[in-house]
Amino acid sequence: MKIEKDTKKLYNKQADSWSRKEPILLSDYSARPFVLELCEPLSNLTILDIGCGEGYVGREMLKRGAKHVDGIDISEKMITHAIREKENQNIENATYAVQDISKLSVAEEQYDLVIAMFLFNYLSVEETQSAMGKVFDLLKPGGQFVFSVPHPLLAFLKKDRYPFYFDVKGGYFSGRNILFPGEIWRRDGIAVNVQCIHKTIQDYFACLKAANYKSIPELYELHINDEHIKLDEPFFGPLKDLPLHMAFKIQKT
Repeated sequence: MKIEKDTKKLYNKQADSWSRKEPILLSDYSARPFVLELCEPLSNLTILDIGCGEGYVGREMLKRGAKHVDGIDISEKMITHAIREKENQNIENATYAVQDISKLSVAEEQYDLVIAMFLFNYLSVEETQSAMGKVFDLLKPGGQFVFSVPHPLLAFLKKDRYPFYFDVKGGYFSGRNILFPGEIWRRDGIAVNVQCIHKTIQDYFACLKAANYKSIPELYELHINDEHIKLDEPFFGPLKDLPLHMAFKIQKT
């Protein structure tokens, strides 16, 4: 596997493989439905989706009653897909822009909810703290910040490749802030490249604290359940009883 360290190039190359109208990626089953429920109630909320990709989660939020979704992503081709799907579905209450969170200037616009689905695994500890600080400034008082990341233990527990893996460098602590390349297979057999700059659970809590969040975050460990295995045992079975992802929810107080 060729390692592409430039996240923009990585996703511009494989944007077509991420574009979908229904669940097909592993995390479309094991993470995104849970995160959508965690964000409820969505009715009349104004939402910022950081690292929105081709807009899949934002579209699902609009179906659940969100008032408006702004999506930003570093990949031009991902945003092209998002805009195309917006036009195909005649969606009026969504906007998409090519934007690097590290270069985002905090505007006067404030949001009821900010989401970041698998964004921070592409950022260093320092970049994560900076991005979380910008999210804090963008949230209205009482607003919610919800994000998901790969479970920090997974890369060290799972030794086989299919249908998801990371190429580990170092150990749980010595590998901190090191990029682990990986792949996730879609249910139709297509593999997409992913990356994880490894962070410990403690790192995420420390970044939230440094970014001025005062409340205690809710933390959920996400995994495969029996319904997933009944749906597709060859695909989901190898991941039974493994900690796949973590989801955080925290309020700006």
